[in-house]
Amino acid sequence: MKRQLAEQRGRTAEQRAESWLLDHGWEILARRRKTRLGEIDLIARQGTTVAFVEVKWRQHAGALAFAIDEPRLARVAAAAESVAHEYVREGEDMRVDVILLAPGRPPDHIVNAWQP
Repeated sequence: MKRQLAEQRGRTAEQRAESWLLDHGWEILARRRKTRLGEIDLIARQGTTVAFVEVKWRQHAGALAFAIDEPRLARVAAAAESVAHEYVREGEDMRVDVILLAPGRPPDHIVNAWQP
């Protein structure tokens, strides 16, 4: 039951992040893109930038500071590199972004969260 609830919360958070991105001029290219290296929550384009977006939701805003870590970002970056050729056109930039969500606060969009 806990796993199902967590899955539903994750899907709801991803939908909220997607809406936020759309409202801010992004085009959604893919949702929950599975790769052999892991899953990418959202892939979005704005102008000449393609963002591979990790979405994190926490019940309490204070927990967001611990929602994302270097190993998680490294996995997302590796997954992004494995499928970038499908989404990034010549001359475009790519990056890994994070959107943090918690009840009662606006989304926190961390731009270019992964910089090895």
